[in-house]
Amino acid sequence: MNILMLHGINHNMFGKRDPVHYGTITLAEINASIQSLAQQLDVHVDSFQTNCEGTMCERIHQALTDKVDAVLINAGAWTHYSYGIRDALAILTMPVIELHMANIHAREAFRHHSVFAEVVRGQICGFGVNSYLLALRAAIAAVQDLKAA
Repeated sequence: MNILMLHGINHNMFGKRDPVHYGTITLAEINASIQSLAQQLDVHVDSFQTNCEGTMCERIHQALTDKVDAVLINAGAWTHYSYGIRDALAILTMPVIELHMANIHAREAFRHHSVFAEVVRGQICGFGVNSYLLALRAAIAAVQDLKAA
């Protein structure tokens, strides 16, 4: 099973940015945790991070040609306003899981709304790095459910 992990804007600054909400874990450490669980679950995860919205859309489009089985996305602030990324995600035919380290519903009002909500399988938020691991498990289960149907 091949899964694409998409990290959004400012995620390259994890470990330095807003430790109250994101802790001190770095993106490299998050990716290492994802890879460790992926290995245990016998799946392949390709991780990608960009601060450029167009580049993110192009990587989402590439998921179709790469024939990935599922997509995980923590788009950061783009979650709340990027209709371009939302429309790119809507093109995908595989399960898409939205995730956030912080509980976006307990933060500033503008963070409570996800423009992706209508086009993703589900959302996991508020569990720090474990949000990534829970999302990986959810993606695997969603793919297995589709194959069983």
